[in-house]
Amino acid sequence: MTTITAIALLGFGEVGQALADDLQRHQSLRLSAWDVKFTDPASGAFLAARARLVRCAASAPDAARGAELVISAVTAAQTLDAARAAAPGLAPATWYLDLNSASPGHKQQAARAVEAAGGRYVEAAVMSPIHPRRSAVPMLLGGPHAAAFAGQAQALGFSAATVFSPALGAASAAKMCRSVIIKGLEAILAESLLTARHYQVDDTVLASLQDLLPGHDWPKLAAYMISRSVAHGARRAEEMREVARTVAEAGLEPLMSEACAQRQDWAAQFGSALESPALTAMLDTMADTIAGPMKRVAP
Repeated sequence: MTTITAIALLGFGEVGQALADDLQRHQSLRLSAWDVKFTDPASGAFLAARARLVRCAASAPDAARGAELVISAVTAAQTLDAARAAAPGLAPATWYLDLNSASPGHKQQAARAVEAAGGRYVEAAVMSPIHPRRSAVPMLLGGPHAAAFAGQAQALGFSAATVFSPALGAASAAKMCRSVIIKGLEAILAESLLTARHYQVDDTVLASLQDLLPGHDWPKLAAYMISRSVAHGARRAEEMREVARTVAEAGLEPLMSEACAQRQDWAAQFGSALESPALTAMLDTMADTIAGPMKRVAP
């Protein structure tokens, strides 16, 4: 197995930065990165790359040029565009690891762009938040090159990466179907508990959940899940539109997933609620923003 010495990161947001930090533990590695925000040298992405001494490329092909592995960690909507943009910079047999939350159909299109340029496309379904496990996050590898890449993944610190299927799109389908539940639960909890808080019955609703689905601290879980929507609503909405595409590709009308995408997009406006980690305070901050302020109703 040839040791990888040069890696390009496409996308330098939360995931790209976490991976860069872990990959830099390998002193022999050279890292380059490209993010569409690099066009602004005052952007957080550009400054984060400079602070880590990662080479800031001038474009996606520039980042990919000379890399033995390209890791795509862009937003869901940019999955295909990123693959097509990087393709001209790929040398023959370059690994292309696609971490993005996209539908099986979009993953297959991205694979065709990479393979047409001579690269080796591996889809990866990231099955939990990137933090706190970072490069050790559970990851399902898929496609015809997945088994051959697995050893490289382990050597680079992707210790929980496992080969899932040689069929391209299967790993993505597993991730997308999981997101119907996870992102859907985030959206449902926000809608339910904001309404319950308005009527001052939120404690009763949470107690009922505790009785019906024991084993969780529901106030803590709800606060965490709602905060994820608030912090990453726009990105989650993009993912849920890919989930809706996945459901539609299966022949089912994606009623729940489309609604979830709308609610996730809506949640992104409440950034100030993150200053109040306790559930009740978070809900009150959101409610005050909605109705300016939203009146409480006695039960």
